[in-house]
Amino acid sequence: MISAELGKPLESYVQELVSSGRYGSKSEVLREGVRMIQERETQQEALKALIMQGMADIEAGRTHSAEDVFGAMRQRIQATIQEKQ
Repeated sequence: MISAELGKPLESYVQELVSSGRYGSKSEVLREGVRMIQERETQQEALKALIMQGMADIEAGRTHSAEDVFGAMRQRIQATIQEKQ
């Protein structure tokens, strides 16, 4: 079992969350907080992996100019507009 000193402001907020019925207990609030931290860290690791892949692509010359990318986007937008008319 974990015992945590949160300090008055956080302790008050946790109590408010429980009192409002949003959470059934202080433990539920803390579990949710830990789950959110885990999720954020997982997302950060995934983002870091994507950035590293992008950096590797740049170093290997696997890139497109902004002009080419925006040109392709304009063509797709125009095609979508024409389909809807």
